[in-house]
Amino acid sequence: MSAKQSVQCFGKKKNATAVAQAVGNGKGLLKVNGRPLSLFGPEILRPKLYEPVLIIGVDKFANVDIRVRVTGGGHTSQVYAVRQAISKAIVAYYSKYVDEHSKNLLKAALGAYDRTLLVADPRRCEPKKFGGKGARARFQKSYR
Repeated sequence: MSAKQSVQCFGKKKNATAVAQAVGNGKGLLKVNGRPLSLFGPEILRPKLYEPVLIIGVDKFANVDIRVRVTGGGHTSQVYAVRQAISKAIVAYYSKYVDEHSKNLLKAALGAYDRTLLVADPRRCEPKKFGGKGARARFQKSYR
């Protein structure tokens, strides 16, 4: 009985969290919430989803199935969380099951294109305070 070669990674953007499961000995499937990558998110943001695949090359994804579950956030942040999860999952898979040199090549290629493919954006929404309409905006002051 041989155990499946799999790694699990997550990507985050604002309140969106995407968890990617990369399984070896596959056919190169890329699915998000059970649907193919070509049907996920707004059409204008689809090229962003394909960035990790296009940068690394389709041949690297050929024998790895990646399934992603994404929750929270809006359309745009979900797309950014998914692309980060896919990138981190393929790098982790190559690190664990292939070899260190190819992992470093993947990491360098992704990092050179866009650092947010591997590193999460720490910015969060600032909470609203009293005395104004938003986090920083104050109500107008009247003297008379």
